[in-house]
Amino acid sequence: MKKLIITTISLLFVFTLVPCVAAEESGHDEPKATARSGEEVAKQCVACHAEDGNSIAPNFPRLAGQHADYMFHSLISYKNGDRKNAIMAGIVAALSEKEMKNVSEYYANMGGGLSVINIDDESSF
Repeated sequence: MKKLIITTISLLFVFTLVPCVAAEESGHDEPKATARSGEEVAKQCVACHAEDGNSIAPNFPRLAGQHADYMFHSLISYKNGDRKNAIMAGIVAALSEKEMKNVSEYYANMGGGLSVINIDDESSF
């Protein structure tokens, strides 16, 4: 009986250890989701920032032509809570770091108008 218990425990140990060692040796972990392109991610931005990234509304910044590093760090700040905006926090919560980089590069490569809108001049709306 004692021999049967020892054999059973040994087999359980071997069968639980082998898949772990095999995964480490193959260098493969669980498959990761593919990061969406910047253009694909940007589809959820158009309602506020316009299709071309040049929002005319003063409360939504223009994204076209924005520096990629600045935009990426802004998105990270929304995600980790350093910047507060419920809408942006909800959007970036579902984005991977790669997707945030992709959308930042997408908008940085757009021609655009990084400019200040004078909120006192209603003719600019």
